[in-house]
Amino acid sequence: MVAMLLAMLSAAPALAAQSGFVRVEGTRFLLDGKPYRFAGANFWYGAYLGAEDGVGDRARLRAELDQLKAAGIDNLRVLAMSEASGFKRGVRPAFMTAPGEYDQRLLEGLDVLLDEMRQRDMKAVLYLNNFWQWSGGMSQYVSWFTGEPVFDPDETGDWNGFMQNSARFYAMPEAQAAYRDAIRTVITRRNSVNGIAYVDDPTVMSWQLANEPRPGSDAGGAPNFQAYRAWLHDTAGFIRQLAPRQLVSSGSEGNKGSLSDDDYYLIAHASPNIDYLTFHLWPSNWSWIDHDDPAARLEPGLETSLEYIDRHVEMARKLGKPIVLSEFGLNRDKGSYDPASGVTARDRFYKAIFDRVLEHARAGAPIAGSNFWAWGGRGRTSNPDWMWKEGDPFTGDPPQEAQGLFSLFDSDASTLRIVSGHARAIRELP
Repeated sequence: MVAMLLAMLSAAPALAAQSGFVRVEGTRFLLDGKPYRFAGANFWYGAYLGAEDGVGDRARLRAELDQLKAAGIDNLRVLAMSEASGFKRGVRPAFMTAPGEYDQRLLEGLDVLLDEMRQRDMKAVLYLNNFWQWSGGMSQYVSWFTGEPVFDPDETGDWNGFMQNSARFYAMPEAQAAYRDAIRTVITRRNSVNGIAYVDDPTVMSWQLANEPRPGSDAGGAPNFQAYRAWLHDTAGFIRQLAPRQLVSSGSEGNKGSLSDDDYYLIAHASPNIDYLTFHLWPSNWSWIDHDDPAARLEPGLETSLEYIDRHVEMARKLGKPIVLSEFGLNRDKGSYDPASGVTARDRFYKAIFDRVLEHARAGAPIAGSNFWAWGGRGRTSNPDWMWKEGDPFTGDPPQEAQGLFSLFDSDASTLRIVSGHARAIRELP
């Protein structure tokens, strides 16, 4: 049965006709005049796979896009800019080698990814920065323009200090100028594979300002809020000018990325330059479910998780904008990283989350889709500590996390069935 399912999911689908641009009308997405709802994945390393040999693996990219498309997973959230850094767990290589200098191999990798997605009529959400250290991100900009060494939480263990350091980025004019150069470099690019300007390519559904931008730590971030709010509004406006037919979103986690205060989230995302809302759901990271044994406290953790979804749907209703659950995930059984280990608790979690999203969508609520975290595909590590090292295959888990922590691998047949079933159900809604 498993072999049959994997063969079905691996079968290359026929190339699809290209659909148009996704747009927002009130609290819903529209695509070619019809409501657009989706079941998607995080595929942060997609442009890396698209890069030339020695960095990427184009054969793997094509095979995995075929598998995702066959499973009904056709909306991918992808990293579109990374910064060379001194972080212990930073991804290497990086798109930006220094302010204003770019690695053409990775930009061409993004070209290849978008062209392959275009051939399969898939939609991309591309994020252009990162609050966290694993791709360089905001703290790397701070280091470049202060001359200070990077504030590395994987070395110091000081995550509150790291978050406060990253938040300095919002109020640094030199950092903002370099960031806008990076934005302009990507958004105004012409695809080297098919000749289509990115701004003219409906494959790109949305540009996200960053992965999980925050005002800072819960304890110290409030004084940074006005700079953060202005950054959201101004940067989103800058992107809208460059790409008027594509959408703009922040990449926020929601309440948990807004000093755990709904009002901060609502105020920041009321900006007319932000087309739709995002939120993330990490119950084991937030201690609602046990990291080491997800089954142990699964049901109460699920209840809290579903309430978190309801809460964000209601905030979207208040702002009159669509919302997307653009990250969610859970550990494997007993906290294992091994792709051969069980996923009973994760499957229960995925199904409950999908059922709640579908329930809201069926009732006409503003939630439009989801992207699970994250597609690991055929990526595997042979390292005994499970941590990524430069040159290793990429998985859904970025370099600061164990390779297998949250990845949905190509061998996870039961979870793929759940995702595929949800994709079919949400597409069938009127």
